[in-house]
Amino acid sequence: MPEEVWVFDVEGTLTTGETWRGVGRWLERNGRRGAYRRFFLAHLPGALLAKGGLIDKRRYQNKWMRDLAGLFAGVAAAEVEAMAAWVVEHELWPGRREDVLAELRAGLGRGVRIVLASGTFQPVLEAFARRLAPEVEALGTPLVCVDGVCPKNPAGAVNVAAVKARRVREHLGGRAPARAYGDTISDRYLLELAREPVVVYPDAALATLARSRGWRVLGEGGGAA
Repeated sequence: MPEEVWVFDVEGTLTTGETWRGVGRWLERNGRRGAYRRFFLAHLPGALLAKGGLIDKRRYQNKWMRDLAGLFAGVAAAEVEAMAAWVVEHELWPGRREDVLAELRAGLGRGVRIVLASGTFQPVLEAFARRLAPEVEALGTPLVCVDGVCPKNPAGAVNVAAVKARRVREHLGGRAPARAYGDTISDRYLLELAREPVVVYPDAALATLARSRGWRVLGEGGGAA
């Protein structure tokens, strides 16, 4: 009998924390306040346009993540690992959604294979997975350090929307997960892979889709857009 697999989005689904915010706080506390402030001010106009619906919000969020990775160009891999642990400890873990984590832990207790799939950087996602259980797998935006030094940009596309769904399918060898959990409309591609989609604290667009499809909803609306 094939093993059962559940796939979880992370930001907005397992936590209300946001990686970009945690990374910014870490940079400010570790001698890079000026670099981060310049980054933030340069990207703020685009963020406001995206928030107002004048440019594509998801596309701009992806640009933000790619450019944020640039602040780690030339940084030692060990320092990136330290950043990842700090972001989980001070941003993602404090905002954890215990009701959703209860389902994840119930799956672990039954021997279900758990995969986290998120747009966050791979080292951060791996640190979050370790807080859950050693066997939890992480599939995030690649940030590959070569010979102990990190590159200017992620090694691949930001792991969201259709990219996330494709990488999950590849990771599972073409098999569909038994369940998938997500909170925004961009997670629809992941949710549509699963035999049982579970919508978690959905944004308005995903809540509408869930009602039309008869998908299970966990929690009130209000997931990150």
